[in-house]
Amino acid sequence: MFTLDEERLVLPFTTEILGVEVEVVGVELNDGNEVVATCRRGPHRQRVSLLELPVPKPLPDGWETILAYRRWARNWRG
Repeated sequence: MFTLDEERLVLPFTTEILGVEVEVVGVELNDGNEVVATCRRGPHRQRVSLLELPVPKPLPDGWETILAYRRWARNWRG
């Protein structure tokens, strides 16, 4: 199993989901063993798969660890 290097990824960072700016405040493994980002906007939180998380602009420090995870997941799934 791929391990995400959380120490290199600088949190929080912002990205846009469905036209709404959100703050990514965490990364974790969910019950289905999928790596997800915890996104926050005001009092609301939602988990989004790292495979579906929109690329933020500008890229936060450590984003290469998410790119590596995406490459690994794409190859692992075939």
